[in-house]
Amino acid sequence: MSKALTAPRSAAVPAASAESRQFLTFAAGGETLALGILHVREIIEYGRVTAVPMLPAFVRGVINLRGSVVPVIDLSARLGRAPSTIGRRSCIVIVELPESDGERRELGLLVDAVSAVIDIPEIEPPPSFGARMRPDFILGMGKLDERFVVILDPTQTLSLDEMAALAGNLDAGVNGA
Repeated sequence: MSKALTAPRSAAVPAASAESRQFLTFAAGGETLALGILHVREIIEYGRVTAVPMLPAFVRGVINLRGSVVPVIDLSARLGRAPSTIGRRSCIVIVELPESDGERRELGLLVDAVSAVIDIPEIEPPPSFGARMRPDFILGMGKLDERFVVILDPTQTLSLDEMAALAGNLDAGVNGA
């Protein structure tokens, strides 16, 4: 069952527009994270994920989304944390990412809970040290009152080339043993 969040699909929105400052916030791996709303297609309840053998541990499997096969990435595991424990607030955020051939690819992100769509008018650069995740995964730090929220860079965090390489390494390790 689909929840009622659908993002605008225009890729031609200027960087200074209100939509480009809107972010979906959610919990994953014990942290509050954010993703630009222009990448978010919809949010669905967690359920019926089909496991696929021989994939990296952060790939939970695939779902059937209106006839399309969509891989589901456990965001907590992808960020180097423990795999997510499925709870009643667990859901899958469907994101769209551009590919090098101009096509768009859909991926599902398993998150612990979705919080809200918020405006973040001020974004600081990512920290140069001390982050608990790979620096290339962080687009910036959004200022919210007296705290910060980590804004993910979806092209790095969800790099299909890197995930395919990891799957290939896993396959080579199993077959080469």
